[in-house]
Amino acid sequence: MNPLQKGDKKLLNAWAFYDWANSVYSLVIASAVFPLFYMALFTKEQSYIHVFGTDIKNSALISFVTAAAFLKVAFISPLLSGIADYVGNKKFFMKFFCYLGAFSCIGLYWFSLEHIYISLLLYFFGLIGFWGSLVFYNSYLPDIAFEEQQDAISAKGYSLGYIGSVVLLIINLAMIMTAPDDEKIMQMRYSFVMVGIWWIIFSQYTYYYLPKGNRTSEHKVTRAILFNGFKELKKVWISLEENHRLKKYLTSFFVYSMAVQTVMLVATYFGEQEIEWESDGAATTGLITCILLIQLVAVLGAYATSKASEKYGNIPVLIFINSIWVLLCVAAYFIKLPLHFYIMAALVGLVMGGVQSLSRSTYSKLLPETQDTASFFSFYDVAEKIGIVIGMLVYGIIDQITGSPRFAIVFLAVFFIIGVFLLRKIPRK
Repeated sequence: MNPLQKGDKKLLNAWAFYDWANSVYSLVIASAVFPLFYMALFTKEQSYIHVFGTDIKNSALISFVTAAAFLKVAFISPLLSGIADYVGNKKFFMKFFCYLGAFSCIGLYWFSLEHIYISLLLYFFGLIGFWGSLVFYNSYLPDIAFEEQQDAISAKGYSLGYIGSVVLLIINLAMIMTAPDDEKIMQMRYSFVMVGIWWIIFSQYTYYYLPKGNRTSEHKVTRAILFNGFKELKKVWISLEENHRLKKYLTSFFVYSMAVQTVMLVATYFGEQEIEWESDGAATTGLITCILLIQLVAVLGAYATSKASEKYGNIPVLIFINSIWVLLCVAAYFIKLPLHFYIMAALVGLVMGGVQSLSRSTYSKLLPETQDTASFFSFYDVAEKIGIVIGMLVYGIIDQITGSPRFAIVFLAVFFIIGVFLLRKIPRK
């Protein structure tokens, strides 16, 4: 098959479809079923576990493991991106992390407190696989789409991801809720296996159409090339000195993404612990319903943000969205009833879809004319991952010390406030 040309509709759709394939991880594993499964392994009276030589609160433990995984991703992504650009085969690396994540999800079927270390390792590798593949997936955007296409196709990717992940989550929800109480945990385990299979199967459409690159036999990965990724990262850093808009945008993105990703990763743990559900069954149904609501509203948020950015510009819209996030974090401290949580979920979904889609396309627009897109997107991802590490550590430490995540959620509002301030400092030209 002849390679499709940049801007080709079939190529754009194939790229966006990877969101359909991999977003089941972010919804079922990161946001909905796995958090409920993990918390169900503990009793209400015993929420601490002795691990790594000390007693750690269950939700704080998963926050710390998540932070460790993101720190690992932040370290390896510039290294791998440099290699991918050199050998001209980003698709190989994208596939590797895709399969690492998918098979780790299947491995979560055997997650247990009795084998907590190997269980946490599977969770760790699942997260690395998901985010590692995104480094290369995102770097394809300026390669396959012209600037005027990037906002729309980025929004389409996120929307496909939300819709596809909702389809699988509804199936999983039906499996869990129709099962007897003593079988619900097993149905959750089956859900993890389904995520891995879904991810592998649907990603094949993307891999069929994405260009391979220009890999040739003389491009061999030597020790020097292995560490060339960090040199490429340094070049990107130096180039930022000449691109003030991009540097200021990245600084603001680094700060507010700390809070955005942390909220997304801990929302279910927060809802399970802090909301006054009528029963455990009501909690399971209510929390998964809230996650579904977030995903569906996020589709509207992604498209509405894309249209708003055409009229008002990317930066003003990002400022507005971050301001809404500030209010939501403060309001989260006071919510206790399921109804409050449903309302909060709808509002979070609206701004979550918008801030993710617009952040990615804004960065793509601000990039200088270069073929070295993987290294630039690696820099973007490193900023995001280190931000998540800080956000999850802050959340976990406050949760561990106070025994409640309410104070941690409110503290995240500080990051959004700083993000608004920094976005306002970005020059228009």
